Amino acid sequence: MNLCLIVDDSDIVRKYTALIFEGMGFRVLGAESPKAALDRLASGERPNLIIADWRMPGANTHDFIAQVRRQKLSPRPFILYLSTENDTADLERAIQAGADDYLLKPFNREIVEAKMQEIRLAA
Repeated sequence: MNLCLIVDDSDIVRKYTALIFEGMGFRVLGAESPKAALDRLASGERPNLIIADWRMPGANTHDFIAQVRRQKLSPRPFILYLSTENDTADLERAIQAGADDYLLKPFNREIVEAKMQEIRLAA
């Protein structure tokens, strides 16, 4: 079973995203900050997929993504950068930091299923 780690400061977004992925057969973990997500990884959790919101108070998501990549986790998690804005420069920075792709808010199950098919990651 695939494991998804959702990193977002919004409890509502984490819960909504978790419902979508659980409905698709994923096991889901949540983290309210990059630090909490890094703590989960340090405790041995190995998600196949990390979804990280780009704008969280007091956090730099690009640094978080780069830290995850420096850990050389096995298996290597697919990282989706979650954003409300289609800012090309910011998306490029996320990709340079190690994100694999992005998902724009708002989204629904159909959009997520299409993205999972595109990246060939299904439960």
